[in-house]
Amino acid sequence: MTREGGATHVRERDGEGESMGEPEAGAVRRGGAAETGAGEPGAVGSGAVGSVVAGDGPAQDWARVFASGALGDGRLGERATLVQFSTAFCQPCRATRRVLDQVAGLVPGVAHVEIDAEDHLALVRTAGIEATPTVLFLDASGREMRRASGAPRRDQVLTALARML
Repeated sequence: MTREGGATHVRERDGEGESMGEPEAGAVRRGGAAETGAGEPGAVGSGAVGSVVAGDGPAQDWARVFASGALGDGRLGERATLVQFSTAFCQPCRATRRVLDQVAGLVPGVAHVEIDAEDHLALVRTAGIEATPTVLFLDASGREMRRASGAPRRDQVLTALARML
């Protein structure tokens, strides 16, 4: 299968959606999310939008995580925060970092915080991170509104932000 780029899956926090399969407990796949067949929801490069299944587990209290100092000097943005889970040798994570930095520079009040998944395994587990890169879209209060697995394109990030702001 040819990887065309773009997030493999973008999900809203509430509602119903497509499952991407179950990883091993605590596992983080490096180098991108699982690829699905062409034309399926969540297919690589499709930009498909789905939702988190309501029973997806407890929501992470991101405001508390940031306030605790566990993420160093990372802070919530005034309007939104893009939280990126990465690993050191993940090539798509580098491209994602560039895209999210650009978006944070373009959209006032939006912050980009990158978290090394290998250094924060407990957080990876509680947040339900299945692959790197994974981007969480948090509102101003730290509530997760959306998430994307795989390397999103700038237009995908801007569209997701526009829907939540």
